[in-house]
Amino acid sequence: MKTLKLRIKDKHCKVLDQLASDVNFVWNYVNDLCFRHLQRTGKFMSAFDVAKYTAGSSKAGLNLHSQTIQAVTEELITRRKQFKKAKLRWRVSDPKCAKKSLGWIPFKASAIKVEQGQIKYGKQWFGLWDSYGLSRYTVKTGSFVQDARGRWYVCLAVDTVKLEHTTGKTSIGVDLGLKDLAACSDGTVIANPKYYRKYEQHLASAQRAGKKKQVKAIHARIKNSRQDHLHKVSSALVQQHAAIFVGNLSAKKLVKTKMAKSVLDTGFAALKTMLRYKCENAGVWFFEVNESYTTLTCSHCNGDTGPSGLGGLGIREWACMDCGTVQDRDINAATNILRLGRQTLVGGIPVL
Repeated sequence: MKTLKLRIKDKHCKVLDQLASDVNFVWNYVNDLCFRHLQRTGKFMSAFDVAKYTAGSSKAGLNLHSQTIQAVTEELITRRKQFKKAKLRWRVSDPKCAKKSLGWIPFKASAIKVEQGQIKYGKQWFGLWDSYGLSRYTVKTGSFVQDARGRWYVCLAVDTVKLEHTTGKTSIGVDLGLKDLAACSDGTVIANPKYYRKYEQHLASAQRAGKKKQVKAIHARIKNSRQDHLHKVSSALVQQHAAIFVGNLSAKKLVKTKMAKSVLDTGFAALKTMLRYKCENAGVWFFEVNESYTTLTCSHCNGDTGPSGLGGLGIREWACMDCGTVQDRDINAATNILRLGRQTLVGGIPVL
């Protein structure tokens, strides 16, 4: 399974905006219904219970497919259980409201039809840019989604056509970082373009001037540039190697520190996600290893002679006191990650 995201042509925005407003109406109705039922009976309603109250909505004038109404209900029940809340946040449709919810229209495979670069939902055909060749795929489920600039996309969960097996025969360790995006055990250093830092001054000027459209455009440019770079890096690694081992550096923990801006600008969490699903599709081994002490340990003699503590963060190169080997801090860590990954494969993964 993988997800394809395709751009809907702008001439259909008004229709999709109205459908999204209907989805918000269903969400808010079911949200309030479940909360009132909980207050009266002390019990939560299931998606099956809610279906009795939403039956016949499409025939009554709601311009949504019946399966979309079911998908909205199921999503609300799932998120309510996930966040353990009796009532979820209201979805706002008013475009003038600062808290307006981005458009979202879920559906199932039987609710749509794909033909000749168009997708049919209900009685409406929507033109799109079919860059994937949808006729080659079997659609399972999907949704129409809106971005911050008001542009619409369709996201389709599909069965993969076939595995694109890699031609690489080597294994590599990858040490993620902030100064550079990654350092590899073969000596390759992947630079960090720092796209947010590059456009930070332009973004600040647009924000001070109150130019909301320009602010959204700059944010989109930063996001698209970063994703393009990460896709190119991850694809190159998957095509060249048969096994990839990455340190378990946690972006979730680092964003709570003073380095939050740099962590988010680097995007190494997205890089790990891309590597994971691309490796699955290409038949490449992917595994995260515990990178504790990988900087401290010499990759040549396994001696604990490397820089440690906060005072050693600025030391980028060091000479091992046991064997005399001069080590680059990041490449040494990547080599140790590769060694730990190979040991894991030999010894077996404990979870399995």
